[in-house]
Amino acid sequence: MTNAASHSELPAGVRVETRFFPVSDALRRYASIIYVTDVDATPGVRVEDYLHPEWANIRFIDGDPPLVAIGEGRALPAPRLAVTGPTSRAGYFAAARMRVWGIGILPLGWAKFFAVAAEDFADRVCDGGAHPAFAALVPLLDSLPRTNDTDAAARIIDDHFTALLAGAPRDDPAILAAHRALVDDEVGSVAGLADRLGMSERTVERLSRRAFGFSPKLLIRRQRFLRSLGRFMLDPSMAWIDTLDYHYCDQAQFTHDFHRFMGMSPRAYAARAKPILGAAAVARAAMAGAAMQGLHRPAG
Repeated sequence: MTNAASHSELPAGVRVETRFFPVSDALRRYASIIYVTDVDATPGVRVEDYLHPEWANIRFIDGDPPLVAIGEGRALPAPRLAVTGPTSRAGYFAAARMRVWGIGILPLGWAKFFAVAAEDFADRVCDGGAHPAFAALVPLLDSLPRTNDTDAAARIIDDHFTALLAGAPRDDPAILAAHRALVDDEVGSVAGLADRLGMSERTVERLSRRAFGFSPKLLIRRQRFLRSLGRFMLDPSMAWIDTLDYHYCDQAQFTHDFHRFMGMSPRAYAARAKPILGAAAVARAAMAGAAMQGLHRPAG
């Protein structure tokens, strides 16, 4: 079963299609969804959009490399194997003619597949083809462009990651428990998270940085923000005040968070065209139950 996003607000001379594919049962603890985005644009034309803060993503790019930046960084051409760690800031991209395959990697999956701390890759895009931690993914760069059958290509990605499970370390149950707690809107403080996990706040801090990329305080703040933004992405007609998570004291606090995570005001974001992420959020919610990867509930 797949789900396709129909994109609007596109510049003249641009066609975009995004399709989503569920991961197999073997991967549901470790990955959120597989997706492919095709951009067909006339020479010299690019389509711009912003990714929301999310967990890690692995992207395999064929065609013109998009220009990418996280936060206020300078936009640079993406590597063919683009490994993006967990993010706490919006990711800008400007795409020309290309096909990009991606798979969302959940915190437990990061620890399962990659022997590096998530904190070391937080808010950055890494050339996975040049980093030894991601060497096992390089064969996909050659195999994916060989097929125009998107269902078959999605299976190639799923099968590849499933095969990696055989040599991977055991699951850390604390990562899964922490992830479940973070997506529970009843957990609104570090003390509450530590109590839910039965750990000291210092232990939660270490776990959070290693497996999730950020301090628990920032993660809880990010999740509160994403729950609010997610409601807007599914229904852009909503007033911002009606989207607010109940942990917000007032709209001013939400506006402050919006600047922190998206680099602009809520009003400015609402006014921007969302030629790729707007339709993709709706299609993703229909397929995976959440408009954004950061709101994805882990299986198991």
